[in-house]
Amino acid sequence: MAEQTTFTLREWAFSDALSVAHHANDKAIADNLRNGFPYPYTEADAASYIESCAVNPEKKLVRAICADGQAVGSIGLFLQGDVYEKSAELGYWLGKSFWGRGIMTRAIRGICDEAFALFDIERIFAEPYAHNMGSRRALEKAGFTLEGIMKNSVYKNETLYDSCMYALLKQEAGERK
Repeated sequence: MAEQTTFTLREWAFSDALSVAHHANDKAIADNLRNGFPYPYTEADAASYIESCAVNPEKKLVRAICADGQAVGSIGLFLQGDVYEKSAELGYWLGKSFWGRGIMTRAIRGICDEAFALFDIERIFAEPYAHNMGSRRALEKAGFTLEGIMKNSVYKNETLYDSCMYALLKQEAGERK
């Protein structure tokens, strides 16, 4: 494994927009995320995203992933409603030049620990595309369990893909420390 890179998780700042636009403007990233993540990704897209991170903070926990003095990715937890109120969905992306350095696994652990301490939730789940092995490995290394594969559940770029359901329970997070 490559040497681990030092990074921090912090709240977003509007001054991050240029850096985010630079790192997010990558088709390889957009291809592995929902259609709400645009490509090309502009500075205006970044500013809009950063602004959205400040709305309804009681329902989400969103952090900038910072390395080398700049925002190079994002990670967030989004509380669910109705009968899923004890669950939160995890979403994230990281600039390609920072892949393979152990950042995302450690970021996932950090934000999950923070979320379990902050919110009254019992479960955090993530739904990577089945072919996104980097994302799947990061989740597994962070203690998530593969609960199942949903066949033809994602329609992206005019193609059907399988997706995975991964979850980390509060009790399991406490046991991995």
